[in-house]
Amino acid sequence: MSNESPTPSVASDALTPPRHRQRTAPADDGSGPAPHHHPYPPAELRSGRGWTLAAVCVATFMLLLDLTVVSVALPDIRRSFDASFSSLQWVLDAYALALAVFLLTAGSIADRHGRKKVFTVGLVVFSVASLACGLAPGVGFLSGARAVQGIGGAVLFAVGPSLIGQEYRGLERAKAFGIFGAVIGLAIVVGPPLGGLLTAADWRYIFLINVPIGIAALAIVLMRLRESRELNARPLDRAGLATSCLALALLVLAFLRGEDEGWSSAPIIGMFVGSAVLFFAFFLVERRSGDRAMLDLPLLRNTTFNGLSVTTLLYAASMMSMLFLEVSYLQNVLAFSPWQAGLRFLPMTLTIFVVAAVSSGFVEKLPPNVLMGTAMAAVTAGLALLTLVNPQSDWTALLPSMIVTGVGMGLFNPLRASLSVSVVEPSKAGMASGMSEMFYQVGTSVGIAAFGAFFQSHVSRAFTASDAGRALGKSAGDAVAAGNGTQFAAAGHNAAAGSHILAAAQTAFVDGLREVAIAAAVTAGVGTVAAFALIRKKHVDVDGRAR
Repeated sequence: MSNESPTPSVASDALTPPRHRQRTAPADDGSGPAPHHHPYPPAELRSGRGWTLAAVCVATFMLLLDLTVVSVALPDIRRSFDASFSSLQWVLDAYALALAVFLLTAGSIADRHGRKKVFTVGLVVFSVASLACGLAPGVGFLSGARAVQGIGGAVLFAVGPSLIGQEYRGLERAKAFGIFGAVIGLAIVVGPPLGGLLTAADWRYIFLINVPIGIAALAIVLMRLRESRELNARPLDRAGLATSCLALALLVLAFLRGEDEGWSSAPIIGMFVGSAVLFFAFFLVERRSGDRAMLDLPLLRNTTFNGLSVTTLLYAASMMSMLFLEVSYLQNVLAFSPWQAGLRFLPMTLTIFVVAAVSSGFVEKLPPNVLMGTAMAAVTAGLALLTLVNPQSDWTALLPSMIVTGVGMGLFNPLRASLSVSVVEPSKAGMASGMSEMFYQVGTSVGIAAFGAFFQSHVSRAFTASDAGRALGKSAGDAVAAGNGTQFAAAGHNAAAGSHILAAAQTAFVDGLREVAIAAAVTAGVGTVAAFALIRKKHVDVDGRAR
Protein backbone atom coordinates (compact mmCIF):
# COMPACT_ATOMS: atom_id res chain seq x y z
CA MET A 1 0.00 0.00 0.00
CA SER A 2 1.47 3.37 -0.94
CA ASN A 3 2.56 5.91 1.62
CA GLU A 4 1.67 8.83 -0.64
CA SER A 5 -1.37 10.93 0.22
CA PRO A 6 -4.09 10.67 -2.42
CA THR A 7 -4.94 13.99 -4.00
CA PRO A 8 -8.62 14.99 -3.84
CA SER A 9 -10.32 15.32 -7.19
CA VAL A 10 -11.04 18.76 -8.55
CA ALA A 11 -14.77 18.10 -8.61
CA SER A 12 -15.03 17.01 -4.99
CA ASP A 13 -12.88 19.91 -3.84
CA ALA A 14 -14.91 22.39 -5.80
CA LEU A 15 -18.10 21.25 -4.03
CA THR A 16 -16.52 21.74 -0.60
CA PRO A 17 -16.91 25.16 1.05
CA PRO A 18 -13.48 26.92 1.14
CA ARG A 19 -13.47 27.13 4.92
CA HIS A 20 -13.87 23.32 5.25
CA ARG A 21 -11.50 22.07 2.58
CA GLN A 22 -8.88 19.70 3.93
CA ARG A 23 -5.43 21.10 3.13
CA THR A 24 -3.45 18.36 4.84
CA ALA A 25 -4.28 14.75 4.06
CA PRO A 26 -3.53 11.86 6.36
CA ALA A 27 -1.37 9.47 4.39
CA ASP A 28 -1.91 5.72 4.33
CA ASP A 29 1.11 4.23 6.06
CA GLY A 30 -0.18 0.70 5.91
CA SER A 31 -0.88 0.49 9.61
CA GLY A 32 -4.56 1.32 9.75
CA PRO A 33 -7.73 2.20 7.88
CA ALA A 34 -7.64 3.98 4.58
CA PRO A 35 -7.04 7.72 4.83
CA HIS A 36 -9.95 10.12 4.97
CA HIS A 37 -10.27 13.74 3.93
CA HIS A 38 -12.39 15.18 6.70
CA PRO A 39 -11.59 18.38 8.60
CA TYR A 40 -12.05 16.29 11.72
CA PRO A 41 -10.59 12.75 12.01
CA PRO A 42 -13.27 10.00 11.81
CA ALA A 43 -14.06 7.87 14.83
CA GLU A 44 -11.80 4.96 13.86
CA LEU A 45 -8.80 7.31 13.70
CA ARG A 46 -9.75 9.40 16.73
CA SER A 47 -9.76 6.28 18.89
CA GLY A 48 -5.97 5.98 18.66
CA ARG A 49 -5.03 9.63 18.99
CA GLY A 50 -4.21 9.24 22.68
CA TRP A 51 -1.14 7.32 21.56
CA THR A 52 -0.05 10.37 19.57
CA LEU A 53 -0.34 12.56 22.65
CA ALA A 54 1.53 9.96 24.72
CA ALA A 55 4.38 9.68 22.21
CA VAL A 56 4.80 13.46 21.91
CA CYS A 57 4.67 13.95 25.70
CA VAL A 58 7.25 11.20 26.34
CA ALA A 59 9.60 12.62 23.69
CA THR A 60 9.18 16.19 24.98
CA PHE A 61 9.79 15.12 28.58
CA MET A 62 12.99 13.40 27.48
CA LEU A 63 14.17 16.48 25.56
CA LEU A 64 13.52 18.96 28.35
CA LEU A 65 15.23 16.72 30.90
CA ASP A 66 18.32 16.87 28.72
CA LEU A 67 18.26 20.67 28.93
CA THR A 68 18.48 20.60 32.73
CA VAL A 69 20.18 17.40 33.93
CA VAL A 70 23.47 17.94 32.09
CA SER A 71 24.43 21.04 34.09
CA VAL A 72 24.16 18.96 37.28
CA ALA A 73 26.63 16.40 35.91
CA LEU A 74 29.27 18.85 34.61
CA PRO A 75 31.57 18.59 37.67
CA ASP A 76 31.68 14.79 37.30
CA ILE A 77 32.26 15.06 33.54
CA ARG A 78 35.14 17.46 34.18
CA ARG A 79 36.78 15.04 36.60
CA SER A 80 36.18 12.04 34.35
CA PHE A 81 37.87 13.61 31.31
CA ASP A 82 40.12 16.13 33.10
CA ALA A 83 38.38 18.68 30.87
CA SER A 84 38.92 22.42 30.71
CA PHE A 85 36.18 24.94 31.45
CA SER A 86 35.89 25.99 27.78
CA SER A 87 35.51 22.38 26.61
CA LEU A 88 32.78 21.82 29.19
CA GLN A 89 30.94 24.85 27.86
CA TRP A 90 30.72 23.15 24.49
CA VAL A 91 28.94 20.20 26.09
CA LEU A 92 26.11 22.65 26.84
CA ASP A 93 26.49 25.00 23.87
CA ALA A 94 26.65 22.33 21.15
CA TYR A 95 23.21 21.02 22.13
CA ALA A 96 21.62 24.46 22.50
CA LEU A 97 23.10 25.68 19.22
CA ALA A 98 21.95 22.69 17.13
CA LEU A 99 18.53 22.76 18.77
CA ALA A 100 17.87 26.42 17.95
CA VAL A 101 19.31 26.27 14.43
CA PHE A 102 17.30 23.33 13.06
CA LEU A 103 13.83 24.03 14.52
CA LEU A 104 12.41 25.99 11.60
CA THR A 105 13.96 23.62 9.06
CA ALA A 106 12.58 20.53 10.78
CA GLY A 107 9.03 21.89 10.87
CA SER A 108 9.04 22.81 7.18
CA ILE A 109 10.47 19.43 6.13
CA ALA A 110 7.80 17.63 8.19
CA ASP A 111 4.99 19.54 6.46
CA ARG A 112 6.32 18.47 3.08
CA HIS A 113 7.52 14.91 3.65
CA GLY A 114 5.30 13.59 6.45
CA ARG A 115 5.16 14.49 10.12
CA LYS A 116 5.17 10.92 11.38
CA LYS A 117 8.13 10.05 9.16
CA VAL A 118 10.20 13.07 10.25
CA PHE A 119 9.25 12.63 13.92
CA THR A 120 10.41 9.00 13.69
CA VAL A 121 13.76 10.09 12.25
CA GLY A 122 14.12 12.64 15.06
CA LEU A 123 13.49 9.97 17.70
CA VAL A 124 16.07 7.63 16.17
CA VAL A 125 18.69 10.39 15.87
CA PHE A 126 18.13 11.59 19.43
CA SER A 127 18.22 8.08 20.92
CA VAL A 128 21.36 7.00 19.02
CA ALA A 129 23.10 10.27 19.89
CA SER A 130 22.15 9.76 23.56
CA LEU A 131 23.79 6.33 23.45
CA ALA A 132 26.90 7.89 21.91
CA CYS A 133 26.97 10.53 24.68
CA GLY A 134 26.73 7.84 27.34
CA LEU A 135 29.62 5.91 25.79
CA ALA A 136 31.77 8.96 24.96
CA PRO A 137 35.53 8.32 25.36
CA GLY A 138 36.40 12.01 25.64
CA VAL A 139 34.94 15.48 26.01
CA GLY A 140 35.36 16.34 22.30
CA PHE A 141 33.40 13.26 21.26
CA LEU A 142 30.77 14.10 23.88
CA SER A 143 30.33 17.62 22.50
CA GLY A 144 29.95 16.28 18.94
CA ALA A 145 27.37 13.72 20.06
CA ARG A 146 25.52 16.49 21.91
CA ALA A 147 25.32 18.49 18.66
CA VAL A 148 23.75 15.49 16.89
CA GLN A 149 21.43 15.08 19.87
CA GLY A 150 20.38 18.71 19.42
CA ILE A 151 19.46 18.08 15.77
CA GLY A 152 17.23 15.18 16.80
CA GLY A 153 15.78 17.34 19.57
CA ALA A 154 14.97 20.13 17.12
CA VAL A 155 12.96 17.70 15.00
CA LEU A 156 10.97 16.45 17.99
CA PHE A 157 10.35 19.93 19.40
CA ALA A 158 9.17 21.30 16.04
CA VAL A 159 6.97 18.41 14.93
CA GLY A 160 5.44 17.32 18.26
CA PRO A 161 2.84 20.11 18.66
CA SER A 162 1.73 19.79 15.01
CA LEU A 163 1.14 16.04 15.56
CA ILE A 164 -1.14 16.89 18.48
CA GLY A 165 -2.82 19.61 16.46
CA GLN A 166 -3.69 17.26 13.61
CA GLU A 167 -5.46 14.81 15.95
CA TYR A 168 -7.46 17.09 18.26
CA ARG A 169 -9.98 19.86 17.70
CA GLY A 170 -11.93 22.32 19.80
CA LEU A 171 -12.11 21.77 23.56
CA GLU A 172 -10.39 18.39 23.21
CA ARG A 173 -7.42 20.12 21.61
CA ALA A 174 -7.24 22.50 24.57
CA LYS A 175 -7.27 19.55 26.98
CA ALA A 176 -4.56 17.75 24.99
CA PHE A 177 -2.31 20.78 25.00
CA GLY A 178 -3.05 21.21 28.70
CA ILE A 179 -1.55 17.78 29.31
CA PHE A 180 1.35 18.67 27.02
CA GLY A 181 1.99 21.89 28.97
CA ALA A 182 1.89 20.03 32.29
CA VAL A 183 4.56 17.63 31.01
CA ILE A 184 6.75 20.59 30.05
CA GLY A 185 6.47 22.04 33.55
CA LEU A 186 7.18 18.67 35.15
CA ALA A 187 10.30 18.09 33.06
CA ILE A 188 11.74 21.51 33.88
CA VAL A 189 11.56 21.07 37.66
CA VAL A 190 12.22 17.32 37.80
CA GLY A 191 15.48 17.70 35.84
CA PRO A 192 17.82 18.79 38.67
CA PRO A 193 16.81 16.14 41.26
CA LEU A 194 16.70 13.37 38.68
CA GLY A 195 20.06 14.50 37.36
CA GLY A 196 21.42 14.42 40.89
CA LEU A 197 20.21 10.86 41.46
CA LEU A 198 21.61 9.58 38.17
CA THR A 199 24.90 11.41 38.56
CA ALA A 200 25.36 9.94 42.03
CA ALA A 201 25.55 6.53 40.34
CA ASP A 202 27.38 7.55 37.15
CA TRP A 203 27.09 10.70 35.03
CA ARG A 204 26.74 8.54 31.89
CA TYR A 205 23.28 7.44 33.05
CA ILE A 206 21.85 10.92 32.36
CA PHE A 207 22.30 10.12 28.66
CA LEU A 208 21.81 6.35 28.68
CA ILE A 209 18.37 6.68 30.32
CA ASN A 210 17.16 8.28 27.08
CA VAL A 211 17.74 5.06 25.13
CA PRO A 212 14.96 2.90 26.65
CA ILE A 213 12.63 5.91 26.77
CA GLY A 214 13.34 6.62 23.11
CA ILE A 215 12.76 2.99 22.13
CA ALA A 216 9.40 2.97 23.93
CA ALA A 217 8.33 6.21 22.20
CA LEU A 218 9.53 4.86 18.86
CA ALA A 219 7.41 1.71 19.25
CA ILE A 220 4.33 3.85 19.90
CA VAL A 221 5.05 6.04 16.88
CA LEU A 222 5.60 3.15 14.47
CA MET A 223 2.58 1.15 15.59
CA ARG A 224 -0.01 3.79 16.47
CA LEU A 225 0.59 7.14 14.77
CA ARG A 226 -0.95 8.00 11.42
CA GLU A 227 0.84 9.99 8.75
CA SER A 228 -0.04 13.49 7.53
CA ARG A 229 1.69 15.82 5.12
CA GLU A 230 1.07 18.79 2.87
CA LEU A 231 -0.56 17.80 -0.39
CA ASN A 232 1.49 18.41 -3.55
CA ALA A 233 4.71 18.86 -1.55
CA ARG A 234 7.19 21.18 -3.24
CA PRO A 235 10.98 20.77 -3.41
CA LEU A 236 12.98 21.74 -0.35
CA ASP A 237 14.04 25.38 -0.19
CA ARG A 238 17.78 24.69 0.05
CA ALA A 239 18.85 28.34 -0.18
CA GLY A 240 16.45 29.32 2.59
CA LEU A 241 17.57 26.37 4.69
CA ALA A 242 21.26 27.30 4.37
CA THR A 243 20.86 31.02 5.08
CA SER A 244 18.47 30.53 8.02
CA CYS A 245 20.64 27.89 9.67
CA LEU A 246 23.80 29.98 9.35
CA ALA A 247 22.05 33.14 10.57
CA LEU A 248 20.62 31.40 13.63
CA ALA A 249 23.91 29.66 14.36
CA LEU A 250 25.83 32.95 14.44
CA LEU A 251 23.13 34.70 16.52
CA VAL A 252 22.84 31.98 19.18
CA LEU A 253 26.62 31.41 19.31
CA ALA A 254 27.21 35.15 19.83
CA PHE A 255 24.89 35.16 22.84
CA LEU A 256 26.32 31.93 24.22
CA ARG A 257 29.92 33.18 23.99
CA GLY A 258 29.43 36.91 24.51
CA GLU A 259 30.24 36.97 28.23
CA ASP A 260 33.44 34.93 27.89
CA GLU A 261 34.78 36.64 24.76
CA GLY A 262 33.59 40.13 25.69
CA TRP A 263 30.47 41.71 24.20
CA SER A 264 32.51 44.35 22.38
CA SER A 265 35.16 41.93 21.11
CA ALA A 266 35.71 41.56 17.37
CA PRO A 267 34.51 37.91 17.18
CA ILE A 268 31.21 38.65 18.95
CA ILE A 269 30.49 41.81 16.97
CA GLY A 270 31.39 39.93 13.80
CA MET A 271 28.90 37.18 14.68
CA PHE A 272 26.09 39.67 15.30
CA VAL A 273 26.81 41.54 12.05
CA GLY A 274 27.12 38.30 10.09
CA SER A 275 23.84 37.05 11.54
CA ALA A 276 22.03 40.27 10.57
CA VAL A 277 23.37 40.07 7.01
CA LEU A 278 22.36 36.42 6.65
CA PHE A 279 18.87 37.07 8.06
CA PHE A 280 18.44 39.82 5.46
CA ALA A 281 19.63 37.43 2.76
CA PHE A 282 17.20 34.81 4.06
CA PHE A 283 14.22 37.13 3.70
CA LEU A 284 15.33 38.08 0.18
CA VAL A 285 15.60 34.39 -0.72
CA GLU A 286 12.17 33.66 0.72
CA ARG A 287 10.57 36.52 -1.21
CA ARG A 288 11.92 35.08 -4.46
CA SER A 289 11.19 31.44 -3.66
CA GLY A 290 7.43 31.70 -4.07
CA ASP A 291 5.66 28.44 -3.25
CA ARG A 292 8.98 26.74 -2.44
CA ALA A 293 9.70 29.10 0.48
CA MET A 294 10.21 27.36 3.84
CA LEU A 295 8.90 30.47 5.65
CA ASP A 296 5.43 31.75 4.84
CA LEU A 297 6.24 35.47 4.67
CA PRO A 298 2.55 36.59 4.60
CA LEU A 299 2.33 35.02 8.05
CA LEU A 300 4.54 37.86 9.31
CA ARG A 301 1.68 40.24 8.55
CA ASN A 302 -0.51 38.31 11.00
CA THR A 303 -0.46 40.34 14.21
CA THR A 304 -1.47 37.34 16.32
CA PHE A 305 1.45 35.27 15.04
CA ASN A 306 3.83 38.18 15.67
CA GLY A 307 2.39 38.75 19.12
CA LEU A 308 2.75 35.06 19.97
CA SER A 309 6.37 35.09 18.75
CA VAL A 310 7.32 38.18 20.77
CA THR A 311 5.55 36.89 23.86
CA THR A 312 7.22 33.48 23.58
CA LEU A 313 10.65 35.06 23.21
CA LEU A 314 10.19 37.30 26.27
CA TYR A 315 8.64 34.53 28.36
CA ALA A 316 11.53 32.16 27.68
CA ALA A 317 14.16 34.85 28.22
CA SER A 318 12.76 35.89 31.60
CA MET A 319 11.29 32.70 33.06
CA MET A 320 13.91 30.14 32.02
CA SER A 321 16.86 32.29 33.10
CA MET A 322 15.32 32.83 36.54
CA LEU A 323 14.62 29.10 36.99
CA PHE A 324 18.32 28.41 36.53
CA LEU A 325 19.24 31.12 39.05
CA GLU A 326 16.69 29.83 41.58
CA VAL A 327 18.19 26.33 41.32
CA SER A 328 21.62 27.87 41.79
CA TYR A 329 20.40 29.78 44.86
CA LEU A 330 19.02 26.64 46.50
CA GLN A 331 22.22 24.69 45.86
CA ASN A 332 24.93 27.33 46.30
CA VAL A 333 23.50 29.59 49.01
CA LEU A 334 21.20 27.28 50.95
CA ALA A 335 23.51 24.26 50.33
CA PHE A 336 20.82 21.81 49.18
CA SER A 337 21.79 18.83 47.05
CA PRO A 338 20.32 18.65 43.52
CA TRP A 339 17.75 16.14 44.80
CA GLN A 340 16.79 18.34 47.77
CA ALA A 341 16.61 21.43 45.57
CA GLY A 342 14.33 19.65 43.11
CA LEU A 343 11.97 18.54 45.88
CA ARG A 344 11.51 22.17 46.88
CA PHE A 345 10.15 22.91 43.43
CA LEU A 346 7.25 20.51 44.00
CA PRO A 347 4.82 23.34 44.92
CA MET A 348 5.51 24.91 41.53
CA THR A 349 5.17 21.54 39.79
CA LEU A 350 1.80 20.82 41.40
CA THR A 351 0.55 24.31 40.57
CA ILE A 352 1.56 23.90 36.93
CA PHE A 353 -0.26 20.56 36.74
CA VAL A 354 -3.47 21.82 38.31
CA VAL A 355 -3.61 25.04 36.27
CA ALA A 356 -2.78 23.26 33.00
CA ALA A 357 -5.53 20.73 33.71
CA VAL A 358 -8.27 23.28 34.42
CA SER A 359 -7.20 25.91 31.87
CA SER A 360 -8.61 23.91 28.95
CA GLY A 361 -12.10 24.87 30.09
CA PHE A 362 -11.37 28.55 29.50
CA VAL A 363 -9.99 28.28 25.95
CA GLU A 364 -13.36 28.48 24.18
CA LYS A 365 -14.85 30.90 26.73
CA LEU A 366 -12.16 33.60 26.86
CA PRO A 367 -10.28 35.40 24.07
CA PRO A 368 -6.71 34.13 23.55
CA ASN A 369 -5.18 37.53 24.28
CA VAL A 370 -6.88 37.55 27.70
CA LEU A 371 -5.58 34.07 28.51
CA MET A 372 -2.06 34.70 27.24
CA GLY A 373 -1.92 38.15 28.81
CA THR A 374 -3.10 36.74 32.14
CA ALA A 375 -0.44 34.03 31.95
CA MET A 376 2.29 36.59 31.32
CA ALA A 377 0.93 38.87 34.06
CA ALA A 378 1.21 35.97 36.52
CA VAL A 379 4.78 35.29 35.40
CA THR A 380 5.60 38.99 35.82
CA ALA A 381 4.13 39.09 39.33
CA GLY A 382 5.83 35.83 40.30
CA LEU A 383 9.24 37.08 39.20
CA ALA A 384 8.71 40.32 41.11
CA LEU A 385 7.92 38.28 44.25
CA LEU A 386 11.51 36.95 44.21
CA THR A 387 12.47 40.29 45.76
CA LEU A 388 11.05 38.88 49.03
CA VAL A 389 14.20 36.75 49.35
CA ASN A 390 16.95 38.14 51.59
CA PRO A 391 20.31 36.73 52.78
CA GLN A 392 18.71 35.33 55.96
CA SER A 393 15.75 33.70 54.21
CA ASP A 394 14.85 30.04 54.30
CA TRP A 395 13.77 28.34 51.05
CA THR A 396 10.13 29.04 51.93
CA ALA A 397 10.69 32.66 50.90
CA LEU A 398 10.54 31.32 47.33
CA LEU A 399 7.05 29.87 47.78
CA PRO A 400 5.00 32.97 46.81
CA SER A 401 7.03 33.30 43.62
CA MET A 402 6.82 29.57 42.87
CA ILE A 403 3.03 29.47 43.24
CA VAL A 404 2.34 32.58 41.16
CA THR A 405 4.83 31.74 38.40
CA GLY A 406 3.44 28.19 38.43
CA VAL A 407 0.03 29.64 37.59
CA GLY A 408 1.58 31.58 34.72
CA MET A 409 3.53 28.59 33.40
CA GLY A 410 0.50 26.30 33.67
CA LEU A 411 -1.50 28.71 31.52
CA PHE A 412 1.25 29.71 29.12
CA ASN A 413 2.84 26.44 27.96
CA PRO A 414 -0.25 24.62 26.66
CA LEU A 415 -1.76 27.80 25.24
CA ARG A 416 1.42 28.69 23.34
CA ALA A 417 1.68 25.22 21.81
CA SER A 418 -1.99 25.27 20.81
CA LEU A 419 -1.93 28.79 19.33
CA SER A 420 1.21 28.07 17.30
CA VAL A 421 -0.65 25.48 15.21
CA SER A 422 -4.10 27.15 15.33
CA VAL A 423 -2.99 30.43 13.79
CA VAL A 424 -2.12 28.80 10.44
CA GLU A 425 -3.83 26.37 8.07
CA PRO A 426 -3.09 22.71 8.90
CA SER A 427 -0.69 22.26 5.96
CA LYS A 428 1.73 24.70 7.60
CA ALA A 429 1.41 23.48 11.18
CA GLY A 430 4.94 22.07 11.28
CA MET A 431 6.49 25.29 10.02
CA ALA A 432 4.51 27.41 12.52
CA SER A 433 5.30 25.05 15.39
CA GLY A 434 8.98 25.09 14.43
CA MET A 435 9.01 28.89 14.41
CA SER A 436 7.37 29.02 17.82
CA GLU A 437 9.91 26.59 19.27
CA MET A 438 12.70 28.55 17.59
CA PHE A 439 11.62 31.74 19.38
CA TYR A 440 11.39 29.76 22.63
CA GLN A 441 14.89 28.30 22.34
CA VAL A 442 16.49 31.55 21.13
CA GLY A 443 14.76 33.35 23.99
CA THR A 444 16.12 30.80 26.45
CA SER A 445 19.67 31.12 25.08
CA VAL A 446 19.55 34.91 24.95
CA GLY A 447 17.94 35.21 28.39
CA ILE A 448 20.40 32.92 30.13
CA ALA A 449 23.33 34.66 28.45
CA ALA A 450 22.11 38.23 29.02
CA PHE A 451 20.64 37.87 32.51
CA GLY A 452 23.52 35.58 33.47
CA ALA A 453 26.02 38.24 32.46
CA PHE A 454 24.07 40.89 34.40
CA PHE A 455 23.93 38.60 37.44
CA GLN A 456 27.64 37.79 37.31
CA SER A 457 28.60 41.45 36.96
CA HIS A 458 26.37 42.57 39.84
CA VAL A 459 27.43 39.80 42.23
CA SER A 460 31.13 40.22 41.48
CA ARG A 461 30.94 43.97 41.94
CA ALA A 462 28.89 43.71 45.15
CA PHE A 463 31.25 41.15 46.71
CA THR A 464 34.46 43.02 45.88
CA ALA A 465 32.89 46.21 47.31
CA SER A 466 32.24 44.49 50.67
CA ASP A 467 34.68 44.66 53.59
CA ALA A 468 35.38 40.92 53.39
CA GLY A 469 35.81 40.83 49.64
CA ARG A 470 37.64 44.12 48.98
CA ALA A 471 41.10 42.67 49.51
CA LEU A 472 40.38 39.50 47.54
CA GLY A 473 39.85 41.08 44.14
CA LYS A 474 37.68 40.49 41.09
CA SER A 475 38.59 36.83 40.67
CA ALA A 476 37.04 36.12 44.06
CA GLY A 477 33.92 38.03 43.04
CA ASP A 478 33.65 35.96 39.85
CA ALA A 479 33.98 32.78 41.91
CA VAL A 480 31.12 33.89 44.16
CA ALA A 481 28.94 34.67 41.11
CA ALA A 482 29.66 31.17 39.79
CA GLY A 483 28.29 29.72 43.02
CA ASN A 484 31.60 28.88 44.64
CA GLY A 485 31.26 31.18 47.64
CA THR A 486 31.12 28.36 50.21
CA GLN A 487 34.18 26.59 48.84
CA PHE A 488 36.06 29.88 48.48
CA ALA A 489 35.31 30.89 52.08
CA ALA A 490 36.58 27.56 53.36
CA ALA A 491 39.82 27.60 51.37
CA GLY A 492 42.87 28.92 53.18
CA HIS A 493 41.05 31.05 55.77
CA ASN A 494 40.54 30.75 59.50
CA ALA A 495 37.03 30.24 60.86
CA ALA A 496 36.37 33.93 61.59
CA ALA A 497 37.60 35.17 58.23
CA GLY A 498 35.79 32.37 56.42
CA SER A 499 32.54 33.26 58.18
CA HIS A 500 32.81 36.92 57.10
CA ILE A 501 33.64 35.92 53.52
CA LEU A 502 30.71 33.49 53.39
CA ALA A 503 28.27 36.10 54.71
CA ALA A 504 29.48 38.65 52.15
CA ALA A 505 29.25 36.06 49.37
CA GLN A 506 25.68 35.11 50.28
CA THR A 507 24.62 38.74 50.52
CA ALA A 508 26.11 39.53 47.11
CA PHE A 509 24.50 36.45 45.56
CA VAL A 510 21.04 37.25 46.93
CA ASP A 511 21.31 40.92 45.95
CA GLY A 512 22.20 39.81 42.43
CA LEU A 513 19.23 37.42 42.38
CA ARG A 514 16.88 40.22 43.41
CA GLU A 515 18.23 42.66 40.81
CA VAL A 516 17.95 40.14 38.00
CA ALA A 517 14.43 39.22 39.17
CA ILE A 518 13.40 42.86 38.74
CA ALA A 519 14.92 43.01 35.25
CA ALA A 520 13.26 39.70 34.32
CA ALA A 521 9.91 40.93 35.66
CA VAL A 522 10.16 44.05 33.48
CA THR A 523 10.94 41.84 30.47
CA ALA A 524 7.94 39.61 31.20
CA GLY A 525 5.85 42.76 31.68
CA VAL A 526 6.65 43.83 28.12
CA GLY A 527 5.52 40.37 27.02
CA THR A 528 2.27 40.90 28.93
CA VAL A 529 1.56 44.10 27.01
CA ALA A 530 2.41 42.38 23.71
CA ALA A 531 0.04 39.50 24.48
CA PHE A 532 -2.91 41.73 25.33
CA ALA A 533 -2.30 44.11 22.43
CA LEU A 534 -1.35 41.83 19.52
CA ILE A 535 -3.01 38.43 19.93
CA ARG A 536 -6.47 38.41 18.35
CA LYS A 537 -9.22 35.78 18.35
CA LYS A 538 -10.10 36.48 14.71
CA HIS A 539 -6.79 34.94 13.62
CA VAL A 540 -7.25 31.73 15.60
CA ASP A 541 -9.44 28.69 14.98
CA VAL A 542 -9.28 26.01 17.67
CA ASP A 543 -10.74 23.54 15.14
CA GLY A 544 -7.47 23.71 13.22
CA ARG A 545 -8.45 25.90 10.26
CA ALA A 546 -6.61 29.21 9.97
CA ARG A 547 -8.75 32.26 9.47
